[in-house]
Amino acid sequence: MCLAVPGRVLDIEDRDGTRMATVDFGGVVKEVCLEYLPDLQVGEYAIVHVGFALQRLDEESARQTLELFAELGMLQEEFGDAWEMAAAEAGTDPLEEVHNQ
Repeated sequence: MCLAVPGRVLDIEDRDGTRMATVDFGGVVKEVCLEYLPDLQVGEYAIVHVGFALQRLDEESARQTLELFAELGMLQEEFGDAWEMAAAEAGTDPLEEVHNQ
């Protein structure tokens, strides 16, 4: 599943003419493109989808949404390690194979 997730802007920089931000999604930090929200500032929240900040969001709404996503396990689903999650679903330990070789 691919969610639009609220995140808080930690840092903004220009990379080769593209405005990019470091964004915190409830403890998971990712790089995000700000081209659709060129006036977004450090400390503000935005809804992010597939690496693009799409809409500004107030802090309270962002916190409530992040808490709900965390309760439902959706943050792990969205940002977790895909190999690790597939192994868990299959009932195997991905490191066990490495250790047995």
